Amino acid sequence: MSQSLPSRRRFLTLAAGAPTAAALLSACSTATGPVDQPGGSVPDRYSGRTRVVLWSTFADVPGRALQELADTFNRDQRDIYVEVQFQGTYDECAQKAVVGLLAGQAPDLCVLSDVKWYRFYFGDALEPWDDYIDPGELRATYNAKLLGEGRVKGHHWWLPLARSTPLFYFNRTLFKKAGVPDRAPETWEEMYGWAKEITQLKTQGKRVALEAYQKIDGDWQFQCTAWQWGGAYSNGLDVAIDQEATVAAGEWQRKLVHRDRIAYMSTDPAGDMGNQLIATLITSTGGLRKISEMAKAGGWELGTGFLPRHKEFGVTTGGGGLGMFKRVPKERKQAAAEFVRFLARPENAAQWTVQTGYMPVVPAATKSPALAKLLTEDPNFSTAVKQLPHTRKGDQVRMMVPNANVQIYTGLQKIWTGNTPAHQAFSDVATRLRKGVDRHRESIEEHL
Repeated sequence: MSQSLPSRRRFLTLAAGAPTAAALLSACSTATGPVDQPGGSVPDRYSGRTRVVLWSTFADVPGRALQELADTFNRDQRDIYVEVQFQGTYDECAQKAVVGLLAGQAPDLCVLSDVKWYRFYFGDALEPWDDYIDPGELRATYNAKLLGEGRVKGHHWWLPLARSTPLFYFNRTLFKKAGVPDRAPETWEEMYGWAKEITQLKTQGKRVALEAYQKIDGDWQFQCTAWQWGGAYSNGLDVAIDQEATVAAGEWQRKLVHRDRIAYMSTDPAGDMGNQLIATLITSTGGLRKISEMAKAGGWELGTGFLPRHKEFGVTTGGGGLGMFKRVPKERKQAAAEFVRFLARPENAAQWTVQTGYMPVVPAATKSPALAKLLTEDPNFSTAVKQLPHTRKGDQVRMMVPNANVQIYTGLQKIWTGNTPAHQAFSDVATRLRKGVDRHRESIEEHL
């Protein structure tokens, strides 16, 4: 293997921080040749097979679901062994992948978030899927909207897997006790009108809060709120987070937290929902199975609905997909593609949705008996499918400028915990985002 490694100082700098487009471009220009696989081995009962290493960001329910699919794949054929290796959060997994590429060791498949895959694409680190799975097969298999989000310059770089939208979750049991309508509110003003009755309730000796905001990655959910108020994080690469409409959306949440004291920031809003500390929550469809199980264990009834609207309706897509790195040897890429085909079989895609709550990225999966039954018997699981046609891709600056999402949710944290006026918080964020755009605009525009 022939490769040129970066200096120790640059390697440690990259290892210590989140990956940036500049770091990836630099890494790709200095490190060449095929990469080795991460540590591990093929079990004796599967000896002689091509080993495929998949770096996963899924723990708990989705982690078990992915491992079960890998186990089935390993059992049902004789040529390939897939080993799933959990690497932490989306950010942690992406950071480890950067370090691995620099060191000449990387997985054959990697789960990358809707934000993180762009970093690797801009760094020329990804292999297009079209060379291993026919584009016609891809189009015939996947949901067109979700497949298109990973397609740039005529090639597919990122394939749908754990795709999601934010859903509105509500505790139907608490809603009934409060005497408010047994449904998701149509508008934010309508929900605010219900808040007085809802927040008079108590559970575990504590007053029930209306909602909680996600401390880390809460920028994804707030993207929708900004749109609903008629705002945006950006228009193309022109930063807009400090403009009037988005500031008004931030002030709405600041009012709920600091004036009305009926909302708060949480490190685990889904857990708070499960413990009935909050009556409503906006979070990923990927949390549906877990929250459903918590509701059942806690003896309360869960409901889901479309996100409330304000001036307009707004909901984004998100979640994770599969990327394949350019420097992985061809034999392992071919084997990895076979596992991806397996995951996309309707019965397997259906199993993934049933067990996790993530959207069915393969339309034919909805006709699978298990998923068809679930969508009919439990309306909560059909909400995301119905909402999907109304979604849109996230604003370009958040998706494509390195660490923009971190800058945005850090600004939101100041609003939620420090009572910082939204204009002040977002002005500071906007200044940093504009510097990021100036630094990376040429690379971004070159690749789009």
